[in-house]
Amino acid sequence: MTMPAHIRRLFVYDDWANREVLGAIRAAGSAGRPLKLMSHILSAERLWLERMQGVGQTLAVWPDFSWQQCAAQADELAQLWKEFLSPANEAELSVPVRYKNSKGEIFTSQKEDVLLHVITHSAYHRGQIAAEMRGAGFSPAYTDFIHAVRQGFVE
Repeated sequence: MTMPAHIRRLFVYDDWANREVLGAIRAAGSAGRPLKLMSHILSAERLWLERMQGVGQTLAVWPDFSWQQCAAQADELAQLWKEFLSPANEAELSVPVRYKNSKGEIFTSQKEDVLLHVITHSAYHRGQIAAEMRGAGFSPAYTDFIHAVRQGFVE
């Protein structure tokens, strides 16, 4: 599998995992920290996409989204990532991306590294959500990559 195909596959997984977590949050009637973390995941994913597109940041890094706003963001992001990643090839993944972080510091990173950061950052926070939900007596979403593959959500 080529790296661009692998990255696209990871973003299919990411979308599935985000939706699974949103479903678990909704089923538990849980808000609070799990919803705050989910809002952050979605906002950060959009922020990194905007950085790679060279456009200004449109959302706060830690927004206060409702469940419905999270669901709408997830829907929109799935399409935006698909459009952004569909033409990507090996050469494009090594292109440097210059961006300013939330502290105003300027960095340059390879596009491939940014994309892998987006995936791992989201997985990290989904793990925090699972721990929060479990600690509150709720069943968190099972979002392991291999589970998504076994279930046919990721090919």
